[in-house]
Amino acid sequence: MTTLEIEVAIMEYLGVRKNVIVNGIHWGLNVGNKLMHECDLLSLTKSSYATEIEIKISKSDLLKDKEKKHKHNHNHIKYLWFAVPEKLKETAIKEIPDRAGLYSLHKWDDGRITVYIEKHAQPRKNAIKWTDEERNDLMRLGTMRIITLKKQLLRVLRS
Repeated sequence: MTTLEIEVAIMEYLGVRKNVIVNGIHWGLNVGNKLMHECDLLSLTKSSYATEIEIKISKSDLLKDKEKKHKHNHNHIKYLWFAVPEKLKETAIKEIPDRAGLYSLHKWDDGRITVYIEKHAQPRKNAIKWTDEERNDLMRLGTMRIITLKKQLLRVLRS
């Protein structure tokens, strides 16, 4: 199972029609006067609370996550989840932070992917809601991702 397959499955699971969901947060997002750390997926609810989803497709990647200095700690993230292929769920349960939730994903023979909740995330009690300006910045970043993906698609279609 690929990172892209997991991204799409989780975005569909979380509901792109009701939440703002942006992939690949790596730079340029300042929230609460603090730069946001790298996030594989960031979902913002209508009530302006954020959920971070870390996607791990290998055991080594999962174990390496513990070395991150930021520890997925930002006061504007209410929930932290990890998403892994089904084969990694036992390792993930042992290795992810106690506060984190866990999604495992099963890929069926016909290509469909099912998302399972293995462990619920614990909410950060002092999580701060995003302001309208911060929400708009996230949506702008999401729009930037769209044009990048369309350019990549054009390159593939032209070759």
